[in-house]
Amino acid sequence: MDFTAILSDSSTIRPLILSGKVLAVSGLLQILLGIPLACWLARSHGTLNNIMDTAVTMPLVFPPVAMGFGLLLLLGRSGPMSPLFGDNIIFSFPGLVIAAFIAGLPLAVKPIQAALKSAEAARLSEVAAVLGKSETVILLQVLLPYAKRSIAAGMLLALGRSLGEVGMTLMLGGNIIGRTNTLSLEIYNSVFNGEFERAIVLSMIIGAASIAMFIILKKVSDA
Repeated sequence: MDFTAILSDSSTIRPLILSGKVLAVSGLLQILLGIPLACWLARSHGTLNNIMDTAVTMPLVFPPVAMGFGLLLLLGRSGPMSPLFGDNIIFSFPGLVIAAFIAGLPLAVKPIQAALKSAEAARLSEVAAVLGKSETVILLQVLLPYAKRSIAAGMLLALGRSLGEVGMTLMLGGNIIGRTNTLSLEIYNSVFNGEFERAIVLSMIIGAASIAMFIILKKVSDA
């Protein structure tokens, strides 16, 4: 097996670069949207909270292909959300980002939500409130620093889940060669075409990235 030749081939480099871009954008969205969502879920109550909590958890328990099909119906050209987002989401880079973001969202939100709902977090909030701190100050200066390990762990888990996502990515991205074939989809394409050596190399790349994330996660957890 010529590892170097396969790795340097343009048909390998393109999916690798595309996956890197998808992870970068979806990771930024996890920070900008996932962390505030986790804070809101941890500190609010009521029907809307239960609905949002269920929606966030769904990608963990619902089959990815079925979830992707639902998103396709929702965001597609004839879907109810198309007037808001236009016709350029499905089978494009934004579709890949949405798939990666939704796949990783529960793994980003749940650790943070659990940390902020812990007994220790409640005790810290009570102490800060007694000292006259506002809700915003308590959240930004007390609770988020307390949950920093959970935030880091959630982001890493979300990135790892997004990297390996296939079902939703296939539905929203379409697996268009040269445009929307991410690293995970390219492994599927290689196996389907009988290019097993190439599939092995691509799997090794994803495996190395996953191991690196696990090592970082272990260091974060032990810190």
